[in-house]
Amino acid sequence: MGLDGETFDASKLPVSEKYDLVVVGGGISGLSAAWFYRQKKPKARILILDNHDDFGGHAKRNEFNAGGRMILGYGGSESFQSPKALFGPETQQLMKGLGVDVSRFETAFDRTFYSGLGLSRGVFFDAETFGKAGLVNGDPQPMVADDLNDETRNARPWREFIADFPLPESDRAALLQLHESPPDYLAGKSTDDKIDILRKTSYHEFLVKYVGLSVAAAQFFRNRPCDFTGFCSDGFPAFDAYSIGYPGFAGMNLLPPDEEMTAELEEPYIYHFPDGNAGLVRMIVRSLVPDVAPGNTMDDIVLAKFDYSRLDLPGNQVRVRLSSTAVDVRNTADGAEVTYIAGGKMTKVSGQKAILACFNMIIPHLFKELPEPQADALRQNVKLPLVYTKVIISSWQPFIKAGVHEIYCAARPYSRVKLDYPVDLGGYTFPRDPSQPACLHMVYTPIPFGEDPSMDGRTLARMGRGILLGMSFEDHEAMIRDQLTELLSPYGFDAGKDILAITVNRWSHGYSWSYNSLYEDEPGAEATIARAREARGNVAIANSDSDWAPYVPGAVSQAWRAVEEVTAS
Repeated sequence: MGLDGETFDASKLPVSEKYDLVVVGGGISGLSAAWFYRQKKPKARILILDNHDDFGGHAKRNEFNAGGRMILGYGGSESFQSPKALFGPETQQLMKGLGVDVSRFETAFDRTFYSGLGLSRGVFFDAETFGKAGLVNGDPQPMVADDLNDETRNARPWREFIADFPLPESDRAALLQLHESPPDYLAGKSTDDKIDILRKTSYHEFLVKYVGLSVAAAQFFRNRPCDFTGFCSDGFPAFDAYSIGYPGFAGMNLLPPDEEMTAELEEPYIYHFPDGNAGLVRMIVRSLVPDVAPGNTMDDIVLAKFDYSRLDLPGNQVRVRLSSTAVDVRNTADGAEVTYIAGGKMTKVSGQKAILACFNMIIPHLFKELPEPQADALRQNVKLPLVYTKVIISSWQPFIKAGVHEIYCAARPYSRVKLDYPVDLGGYTFPRDPSQPACLHMVYTPIPFGEDPSMDGRTLARMGRGILLGMSFEDHEAMIRDQLTELLSPYGFDAGKDILAITVNRWSHGYSWSYNSLYEDEPGAEATIARAREARGNVAIANSDSDWAPYVPGAVSQAWRAVEEVTAS
């Protein structure tokens, strides 16, 4: 393994293998690039390199055995978000070619399962932050791209819900007004001025400075945006909060959210394989390397057994080579060379073309012939740290007793603790018996807001990634056990007995950076994005980072663009 800052001289290393295309990165974008390239050049020989011991990148599959059965979970990229509205022609082409019919999820996902048990979403207030601990069920706040609707949320009216908060009466009254009858908190300003203020003001600052909430009342919202954005309310623009339906803006006469955001708010979040988007990458790999797994449908992929020994056979037209870390990429007169390290050995391969479908911030370290302005643009895509933890519990009776299937924690490390989505697909059935083991999904975003208000978002994101890198599994486990005990012990949960397994997925280490108006201007951000993904010679750049958005259609469309670039020259 190389040391930080170490360089690798590949100039005199002989080329050991030759391909038509070499792809660095075996996530959704890299695999999609190989798939699109095969559509244009069916006889092409392709090598896909990935530094992990599994393909999929952010789309990881977690498998557990408990209670005499397999329980599936997703360790990263979760679901297709608003596919009917947001999937462009390239993503639709891939889905059709693979045999993915998104309408199939509409019958696989049981949207009434939890509501039928009388369960709702709840909010947990911890004693350290709010003075008194309490779990309040019946949360009426819709999620962005919600799997539930008004009929299945089992929500209570805001007045009744807020009345149970462990806050002073004055704070409860202020929160009720914010939700039910907010005045124009920016009265006297033009619409354009209001938007400018909201773009440059965090939602937390808006709540305290303009709404007049106490810091304690504003803390109720602190972790609300974490799961969707990677930022807590301190780093989340108030205008974005307005766009996704957070309270406080009804009296301002602002323009409606744009079409894309409206689709994310309205189209149900139900397009979900039991293993998340790992189901999609497994379908792509099976298409590229047919002998690796049986079957040919989106149903049979769920339980298909993959033979990893077949991923990298010499006779394959497409070879997927895992545990292979690229360290050098360069153009040549007739193609591109990629050097990688596997098993402590450095190897060089060549391709007529190469596509870098790895993280933007890594590319300048690999592809050193980039001009500095482009290298700097690539470095701006700092990962927003995000952890998806899966916990297998012996039963979920404590959730039944608490009356919830999901808990939002306003000021605890894990912002979201929920029973997994109820999806039956391809012979896999969701654990429906509360007395039997089930999977909890937990979300942790360790950005250290509040330490220094002058720090920009990218610096804070780097600090958050540093926090993750400094944490051992034992650190994570202790934090998980402590929080679950705090939440669920009043309802009979015993962490020592009831936790059967824990998998911590650090997303390596999170979301792609997306435009954030608190820290940058939109024209400048767009110029940075365009500069970062420019092709150079025989090398093109893909990945969701190239779209600056951590979503499937971005990963796929950027793969398509990269393939168009390398096949046009």
